[in-house]
Amino acid sequence: MTNVDQSNPEFRTALSFVNQTSRHIFLTGKAGTGKTTFLHYIKERGFKKMAIVAPTGVAAINAGGVTIHSFFQIPPGTFLPTQNSSADSYDQRIINKHSLLKHLRMSSEKKELLNELELLVIDEVSMVRADLLDAIDTVLRHARRQHSVPFGGVQVLYIGDLFQLPPVVRNDEMRLLGEYYSSPFFFDALVMQEEKPVYLELKKVYRQKDDSFISLLNNIRNNECLPEDLETLHQYYQPAFVPDREENYVTLTTHNEQANMINQRELHRLPDRLYSYHAKVSGDFPENSYPAEEELHLKKGAQIMFIKNDKGESRRYFNGKIGKVHAIEEDKLMVSFPNEPGLLELKKETWENIRYTYSKESDRIEEEELGSFTQYPIRLAWAITIHKSQGLTFHKAVIDAGSAFAPGQVYVALSRLTSLSGLILKSKIYPHCIRTDERVIAFTEGELKPEVLQQVLERDQQNFIKLSLLERFGFEKLIASMQEHIEGYDHRQLPDKDSCLQFSLQWLAHLEGLQEVSGRFRRQLELILDRCELDQYKELDERVNAASSFFIKEMDEKLIRPVENQINNLKVKSKVAKYLKELKELKRKFEKRKKTFENLQSMVASLRGAGSEEDITTFLEELHKPVTSNPIEKPKKKEKGESHSISLRMFKDGMSILDIAAARNLVAGTIEGHLTSFIGSGEIDVLDLVEEMKLQKILSVLNDQPSLHSSAVRELLGDQFSYGEIRAAIKYRELIQLDHSTKT
Repeated sequence: MTNVDQSNPEFRTALSFVNQTSRHIFLTGKAGTGKTTFLHYIKERGFKKMAIVAPTGVAAINAGGVTIHSFFQIPPGTFLPTQNSSADSYDQRIINKHSLLKHLRMSSEKKELLNELELLVIDEVSMVRADLLDAIDTVLRHARRQHSVPFGGVQVLYIGDLFQLPPVVRNDEMRLLGEYYSSPFFFDALVMQEEKPVYLELKKVYRQKDDSFISLLNNIRNNECLPEDLETLHQYYQPAFVPDREENYVTLTTHNEQANMINQRELHRLPDRLYSYHAKVSGDFPENSYPAEEELHLKKGAQIMFIKNDKGESRRYFNGKIGKVHAIEEDKLMVSFPNEPGLLELKKETWENIRYTYSKESDRIEEEELGSFTQYPIRLAWAITIHKSQGLTFHKAVIDAGSAFAPGQVYVALSRLTSLSGLILKSKIYPHCIRTDERVIAFTEGELKPEVLQQVLERDQQNFIKLSLLERFGFEKLIASMQEHIEGYDHRQLPDKDSCLQFSLQWLAHLEGLQEVSGRFRRQLELILDRCELDQYKELDERVNAASSFFIKEMDEKLIRPVENQINNLKVKSKVAKYLKELKELKRKFEKRKKTFENLQSMVASLRGAGSEEDITTFLEELHKPVTSNPIEKPKKKEKGESHSISLRMFKDGMSILDIAAARNLVAGTIEGHLTSFIGSGEIDVLDLVEEMKLQKILSVLNDQPSLHSSAVRELLGDQFSYGEIRAAIKYRELIQLDHSTKT
């Protein structure tokens, strides 16, 4: 299980946006801030149906996902976001919307997978071109039949660092793309102009501890490198430096040939016997996705680098750690580490090549292993390319880039180091080598201030609860499945084909009728959700229960039983096996939809008396749990008042609301809710939670319109008033009114 730093506020905010909103997110951060840790954390603990994709095979294997091209069946080439079909006639490497969808051959299983997808994670997004992102958008809108919604309604989490190496685009490709795109970067994709992601940056640097080095790296990253910064770097310029074998330096080069030459030269100099270890490759594992050397050559004394994190209890190594082959035999490899006692007997590791599948039984997106690659998780490490060093950590490095420095490479190379004391420069760094693309700088300026970001989060959480419930009452997916089923009659050879078609048309008509009723109910539900806090979800519970009962009955009588009868009637006939399979699949989907309504009744009932945002969050996670035939358990709630009292005690001890939220791994709005509950008892003064000027403005609005709920008050007053402040004022007003009525 991935361990995380619970005190990291940006990490917690990002987690809240992923789990408790439908907002698209760009998660970035300097080298060493924990982007990969965050990805592993949500993969292990997230509750949404998710898939991870990356632009290259190696990046996909390391992220535990699949390549973008394989997942979305996008052919290699340049994608032009146009319907013009003439382009593919003169160059097969040019793809457009017409040719992409024309040649798309998706199985029903793949379509269902994409329709069930809730969260798409794109790792190493800095290498993803704008046209590729628009191709992803085109496929998702088509497969999910939601043509007017970006990515067909799927939430997208982009992870990457734009200050590292940019996407690869040839001059001839850029001439074509220039007609549609301002730049090749993913953030200039057309779909990004429709719905921009919230910009979240992990700021706590775990790799570097030296403040002056962190400051220098920030200056390089932000195009603010000063002459004195270059002077500082050039103190480490030693063109004639030859690393001693015992000093464990890694040389960072610009090209593979340079790195391979250095590694082979140093390996050849070692006097002992050469051992070769062949990787075991089984099943389907593309050669361009191999995460380690297929044939690894080692000698005693070889400097090696780990390319994978240790899974064991002791966690002796991590991706990028340098070691040395201490002893070697055919079937035994002992490794030593600088300044660390003891030896490590290294075992081989296995990487998996997977594909995603949707399991109807468990209602989950699952990983199916297609192939595996087993090898020692190391490589020769006297030298490595700057490109392959991304994500790694070194204590000592010789940077040998000659005159081939490209924008981004300086930052990548320097940020691999834990401190300047381990740096050796083989060539000087000139100002023109460290310019960051101005378009990247402009994009990063979209970061919101923390207080504004918190307001956006609270609003998005409220909207997500609303949308999640409204979505559960929709029949769009079933109608789309039914329409696809009916379209299939053109190619079916069936006895009584016309009669079967009439049955299917009746089922479609019933679904469309339920959709019409659902539409009217959802409009009512929106109004109820706006005021549900006032009666602690009582009306919501009653209306959802009544509506769910109606839809359960209708689905039983007009869909599930009729399909079951049709299956039984056709069982005795010949040449209907494939058609019967389709009917059984329809029946399964109908039953799953019915189960959703049954689950809703118990889950919404659990909201009655909900006292904090924690209760709402628990409900939200339950709402997104897989829909299976097993009865759903009601969310377990904490003892009433227990969590509130903990927050009160911490507040009385002098901790701020933000500090309490950080310590308890909760959002600030939850803590405000806890403390608000103590206004009535006098244990909390309302002015501890709301500034007096703000309090008077809120009370003025409430005095004019007493029935307004917190969301409506906030709409009138603006985003500078938090939900927590408004709720505290409402509670205070109730206390005044109660006191007044008691006296009279």
